[in-house]
Amino acid sequence: MSDFTPEDRPNALRRAWDSDLAYSFRTSPVALVSGVVATLIILGAVLAPLIAPHNPFDPATLNLMDGFTPPMEPNAFTGNVYWLGTDNQGRDVFSTILYGARTSLFVGFAAVLFAMTLGITLGLIAGFRGGWLDGLLMRVADVQLTFPSILLALLIFGVARGFIPAAYREAMAIWVLIVAIGLSDWVQYARVVRGATMVEKNKEYVQAARVIGAHPVKILVRHILPNVMGPVLVIATIGLALAIIAEATLSFLGVGLPPTQPSLGTLIRIGQGFLFSGEWWILAFPSAALLALALSVNLLGDWLRDALNPRLR
Repeated sequence: MSDFTPEDRPNALRRAWDSDLAYSFRTSPVALVSGVVATLIILGAVLAPLIAPHNPFDPATLNLMDGFTPPMEPNAFTGNVYWLGTDNQGRDVFSTILYGARTSLFVGFAAVLFAMTLGITLGLIAGFRGGWLDGLLMRVADVQLTFPSILLALLIFGVARGFIPAAYREAMAIWVLIVAIGLSDWVQYARVVRGATMVEKNKEYVQAARVIGAHPVKILVRHILPNVMGPVLVIATIGLALAIIAEATLSFLGVGLPPTQPSLGTLIRIGQGFLFSGEWWILAFPSAALLALALSVNLLGDWLRDALNPRLR
């Protein structure tokens, strides 16, 4: 049985509130504002079916007469008013942003989780085993670092789609995109974890675990992994912003998600076609949402990096 009782819960919450990390967060204006912005966008995306005025990708809810309605102005034909206006198909831009952010966040989180899992696993193996396996993995990582991540993601996405039958390409597009972004970003996790593992494996607690006959996998998972996760969390936070931008870039280029699975990048690509005809809001508001999301997550990553750095305390 656990020694943790309901009476201990307030004390645990109080200790968490009084911790150095919590104090650093609540005394940093940049972290507070970034946290609020990121939380609002994430909650809006998760709760999109509940708070969006309508599902903009359900043809039954669309009215073409509402197309190109400016923000906060009544439509000339229907009289309907939309906060952020409508696009060429009469879709509410506010609703499309909520649903598009939902897809972008899912791709971003899934790609970071995949890259982090792959990078941590290979980094632990390379740092713990050493020898030719370490050399091989790090040479592969060095070669991959010579290519820009977005070009590598484009290559992986194109090759993967070539092996998928045409009938399943649209349904599998989101998973192919996640794998493409994840495979292009695993190197930074692997290199950081490898370096930390090479330091940790020579410490006394690891040597003691080896003496008592602990299995190498148990040593890696229970002893070394918890001690190398600090830098990984920082990289993952910053990597989330980069993954969201990568997804938006691929979708903007027309090689990401299909129109049936819209993201912020897809909305920006659609809005770009109407920018010079006067319908600026179709591009401006999705672009502002992507900028706010990526910037807030990136600033949170910068704060977390500084907060976990013992030299800055």
